[in-house]
Amino acid sequence: MWLLAAVLSAVFAGLTAILAKCGIKKTDSDVATAIRTIVVLIFSWIMVLVVGSAGTITEIEPRPFLFLVLSGLATGASWICYFKALSLGDVNKVVPIDKSSTILSVLLAIICFGETEHLAVKLACTAVLAAGIFLMVEKKPCEQKSTDSRWMVYAVLSAVFAALTSILAKVGITGVESNLGTALRTGVVLLMAWAIVFMRGKQAEVAKIDRKELGFIALSGLATGGSWLCYYYAIQNGIVSVVVPIDKMSILVTVLFSYIVFKEKLSKKAALGLCLMAAATLAMAVFA
Repeated sequence: MWLLAAVLSAVFAGLTAILAKCGIKKTDSDVATAIRTIVVLIFSWIMVLVVGSAGTITEIEPRPFLFLVLSGLATGASWICYFKALSLGDVNKVVPIDKSSTILSVLLAIICFGETEHLAVKLACTAVLAAGIFLMVEKKPCEQKSTDSRWMVYAVLSAVFAALTSILAKVGITGVESNLGTALRTGVVLLMAWAIVFMRGKQAEVAKIDRKELGFIALSGLATGGSWLCYYYAIQNGIVSVVVPIDKMSILVTVLFSYIVFKEKLSKKAALGLCLMAAATLAMAVFA
């Protein structure tokens, strides 16, 4: 069941990137992040009420609660960097770098949680993943929209914070119902996202958001909520070093829709990189 949850997490995450890109063409990325977090929070608490886990919130021990908060802060930082990168660069360039968090997550899971079963296979697959990512972030000058390279810095920071999120969440969600854990950490992300908006004096831009873009932002929030609920169920019940790579294969969905929606094409090397990433992830799932 946790493998299916990981796959569904990847599908929803792939849709998130495309919907978010559509929602930040004119809208500031920080404002968009703050608004979509509201949608995710509402969606998360609806699921908590559906499964009836709200009453267990008082039973959460201090240590798991602390790690849930820390994972929420890491998620908030990752989101802010990720959507800033999306607003500056092409989806096909930003997403592969963001997905490089897989490598760090797998290595940290092996070290922190002792997930050493089939270690040689995991390390070999991680190396193939790294090669695939390297090929996918190849510069394509003829397709570049601008010479602004800040998107790469934000994408790298997004990957680092995303890797920390997976590890912190694994500890924080121990003994906590996964839907409740997701809702609590989303609350932390919400506070962080709106703090950024107010600190940068962008709150007035909320009223200026185009209705069409607002719709895409809301849809991306729903997709994120679905992805998170599946992801943290998989993290709680499965193997982190396997769940994370499967979740990161959302890039397949993202690449497909970025071609359909934004006409962003892959070079032959980037396509090879995508195939390597898919093969490595499949191998990890098979040997789980």
